[in-house]
Amino acid sequence: MVKMSLDPVQVMSGQVKELKVATSSNGDSRGSWDEKEEFDQDHLGLTTKPKPALETVNARLRELYPQSEELFDIVLVTYNHAHVGIRLINTINHHNLFIERFCMTGGSSPIGYLKAWHTNLYLSADSEKVREALAEGIAAATMFMPEKLTEVSESQLRVAFDGDAVLFSDESERIFKAHGLDKFFEHEKDNEDTLLDHGPLKGFLEALGKLQKKFYAKGQRLDCPIRTYLVTARSAASSGIRALKTLRAWGLEIDEALFLAGARKGPMLEKIRPHIYFDDQMFHVEGAAEMGTIAAHVPYGIAQKHNPKQKSSVAK
Repeated sequence: MVKMSLDPVQVMSGQVKELKVATSSNGDSRGSWDEKEEFDQDHLGLTTKPKPALETVNARLRELYPQSEELFDIVLVTYNHAHVGIRLINTINHHNLFIERFCMTGGSSPIGYLKAWHTNLYLSADSEKVREALAEGIAAATMFMPEKLTEVSESQLRVAFDGDAVLFSDESERIFKAHGLDKFFEHEKDNEDTLLDHGPLKGFLEALGKLQKKFYAKGQRLDCPIRTYLVTARSAASSGIRALKTLRAWGLEIDEALFLAGARKGPMLEKIRPHIYFDDQMFHVEGAAEMGTIAAHVPYGIAQKHNPKQKSSVAK
């Protein structure tokens, strides 16, 4: 099960029994809300319709495994009070959104509910709530929307990840920040056969991988509707091999790996056109958004001390 919440809070949770995606919004309980039949999409944080790619994955899974419950399932986690539920339902139906489950907390923190949902990805516009989720061991990231969205595939869900402090721990990043690039390369060479520790989004990649393997088992590896990408500033020759060995030891597959050796990530993301990209550094999140990619900042690791900025002009 993978759950995702848009809040601008978004939750992807899952024990991969059912892939759940929850949408969440930060509203208050002003009486004026009762005067309308619907919320505006922007008021809910639903600035874009959840991509049809999610529905494509579910439809194909149902065709291959009619009795299986291993699907994406969207759950709306909102700070709003229960009395606005009718308007939420009207809004979801009006925009034909792929959302069937609600969790309306009446102003309380949603973090406890995320654990109850077995959430494996929580996405929110509220960076403090994201940090709270990460502290509780829940994969989480802060969403940033570009001014103009790049068109993405409706038939294939594409998810792109940075490596250090996202899929992996920030161990190597700490060496770089403390001692510079030369020491970083030396450290990676000396530890080439030492696995990196896991980062906050490893579990989310695992959930995607389990669904991919269901397609592989039916001979659809080349036509899988889920595709994953590693987009890292590491150099392939000097430090990339450790990352690949770690993924292999974990039993995880990445469909495409791009080792940029410090080059800008935006142009590559423009080519990939992922539905979402995760990175621990705002510089790369902003670069992705400039290219029209929905980007999510993972406030984890040593980079947050060197670049504490949480808000950005790319956020709406």
